[in-house]
Amino acid sequence: MPRPIKAYIHPGAVRHNLEFVRGKAPRSRVWAVVKANAYGHGIERIFPALASADGIALLDLDEAVRVRQLGWKKPVLLLEGVFAASDVQMADELALTVAVHCDEQRQLIVATKPKQPIDVYLKMNSGMNRLGFTPESFRAAWERSNTSAGIGDITLMSHFAGADEGSIDWQLEQFDEATRDIPGPRSLSNSAAALWHSRAHRDWVRPGIVLYGGSPSGLAKDINDAPLRPSMTLRSELIGVRTIRAGETVGYARTYQADSDMRIGVVACGYADGYPRHAPTGTPIAVDGVMTRTVGRVSMDMLTVDLTPCPNAGIGSTVELWGEHVKIDDVASSSGTIGYELMCALAPRVPVSVTA
Repeated sequence: MPRPIKAYIHPGAVRHNLEFVRGKAPRSRVWAVVKANAYGHGIERIFPALASADGIALLDLDEAVRVRQLGWKKPVLLLEGVFAASDVQMADELALTVAVHCDEQRQLIVATKPKQPIDVYLKMNSGMNRLGFTPESFRAAWERSNTSAGIGDITLMSHFAGADEGSIDWQLEQFDEATRDIPGPRSLSNSAAALWHSRAHRDWVRPGIVLYGGSPSGLAKDINDAPLRPSMTLRSELIGVRTIRAGETVGYARTYQADSDMRIGVVACGYADGYPRHAPTGTPIAVDGVMTRTVGRVSMDMLTVDLTPCPNAGIGSTVELWGEHVKIDDVASSSGTIGYELMCALAPRVPVSVTA
């Protein structure tokens, strides 16, 4: 019999969350972002839930091939663009839209001579300081692109550094000033801006983490008022139960010491399954639907929980690591990371089931 740990993917939750975003930005078209294999969920697993999206945005050509093979006929956006002539040829063959964040990418498209003009998202570095043309050089970059053979329609694009913290004005002002009188649609809003900054919605929004029920800020409390549904549940079972005496310790390095006699449970889940190794004592977890806490260090294959709130729990009791009762953002926050990472870190050895 295999270990009892299992992940459940809920396409219905993705569909619900997509429609919620559409309601928040009713005048915008929606790119559904499925990079990193749909944030660890598996593109094929959630693909049916994306039907109402206006386009799919991703990172890798392999992912672009997969969505086309699944039957996606609407636009597909390569968020980092192309890096070789073979990428341009594939973009041409698959009718992809590609980001252009430097002149070398524009030149690559021109030199490869695609059979059909390739639509591009011309990216401005409005303050994120990763990829993109500076505001001062953006107009000239647009003019070169607009007259370049092989380049089709141009959308103006940027990315916010602090939309999850409430600060977008400085970037929005730079973008608007630098693109004044330049024709073409605009795309600025990531998940945080789609939820919280309506004046930045423009023509296309690009929701990512919110499609999967996660908080753009990494804090579950920030989406308490949003009817988002978790799209991934990680469950296991208790495989051991014991009573320890006051003063006894639990786990490697003996980091947890019991203040009094207590029952603890051993869960078939560890960092080799994708659970955060640095989750400290007190990280939320649910046993038989009852909220409790982890105690001691997370091991490769096991972790331990406090069964004090769950007196009837025993071997075989269901444990939710994250999902409906335990917010993935709360587990991540307790562990010093964000829900994005936990979704993407789900280990290949964990069996996955797709629910309604």
